[in-house]
Amino acid sequence: MPGGRLTQQERQQIALGLADGLAYAEIARRLDRPTSTVTREVMRNGGPGGYRADLAHRATEHRAHRRKPAAPRDPKAPAQTHGRDAEAVRAYEETFTTVLMQAGTPKMMARVLSCLYITDAGSLTATELVERLQVSPASISKAIAFLEGQGLVRRERDERRRERYVVDNDVWYQSMMASARGTAQLAETARQGVGILGPGTLAATRLENIARFVDFVSESIARAAEQAREVLYTKPETPSETTT
Repeated sequence: MPGGRLTQQERQQIALGLADGLAYAEIARRLDRPTSTVTREVMRNGGPGGYRADLAHRATEHRAHRRKPAAPRDPKAPAQTHGRDAEAVRAYEETFTTVLMQAGTPKMMARVLSCLYITDAGSLTATELVERLQVSPASISKAIAFLEGQGLVRRERDERRRERYVVDNDVWYQSMMASARGTAQLAETARQGVGILGPGTLAATRLENIARFVDFVSESIARAAEQAREVLYTKPETPSETTT
């Protein structure tokens, strides 16, 4: 059933689909399952290159046996505002994390980034992240260092002098510009090889073509980021603005 747990036969079909190079959406369609279900299943169990149906099934059974009864709600846990469904929010956070992982973000870094993005404030302290994700402070520290290095998170002090990790409107723009600068550096390095390997040689021509391609992409990213920057500051419409 679409809403139940995956069966061993379904996991075998997922493995066959991955071996055939099918997209998650196509595998999900054949199983009559949501694409997010297939995506989470694969990413939890080795990723597209390491997924094994039998190992995934045993791991799931092991987790089910090990799972404890649901504990009473932690009074410190944030209440769901705006009429949000807590389970739907949790599922969405997991899906968002999975997509970030598919894009190349390491798992813990993806979990931290997803957690920050779905908070209305767009910022959390290390303690709050530890409580929400149920991980060690060291894991949070390592993840933040990585994300900060990528320009995806910045630090600030609040009125209580606590360090907060922020994903505000400008962080994504700064990250894109950092990416453009990094790409431009790749183009410059490729061009250095042209003189070393000898202009006109096959290797030098390959590097020159790479440099020209990367230059174009880098400039396009920077130009598009500048043009679209104001989109990041678009405010939600008020009820009076949406009524006709």
